[in-house]
Amino acid sequence: MVELTVTPQSSLADRPVQVQARGLSPSQLVTLCSSLTDEQGQRFQARAFFRADEAGEVDPGRHAALGGSYSGVWPMGLFWFLQPDTLFRRLVKRDVAGSPFIVRLEVYDGLHIVTTPQDQPLASCEAERWYMAPGTQRVPIREGRVRGALFLPP
Repeated sequence: MVELTVTPQSSLADRPVQVQARGLSPSQLVTLCSSLTDEQGQRFQARAFFRADEAGEVDPGRHAALGGSYSGVWPMGLFWFLQPDTLFRRLVKRDVAGSPFIVRLEVYDGLHIVTTPQDQPLASCEAERWYMAPGTQRVPIREGRVRGALFLPP
């Protein structure tokens, strides 16, 4: 049985996580996909192709992506290389305090350049990416033409 995990499952957006797929066949070609929908309903996604090691595992932090949105060893590649489905859109988190981005991770058998609703993943999981730690205070700044926010730790 194939298992896909992200550790930790909930973390701050600037903290690294570890993505691992287990239970694959040795040397099996797979596609790891990540996707999220932003607050405006825009979808962003990334994908990378991997060959499982002799233990039937894929870890983007140890194994090189063979292609897709990126190639080479990028532990956070599935998060860093998210691209919009609609051209000229940027991934921006507006509500930094109220909710996280939910990133869905999926592993597919073989090479999938595009996934269709008929394609069923071998396994999937979700990661919460928060932009503000619990207890952090956000203070709006307005001084002349300067606009911003000051984030004070607890």
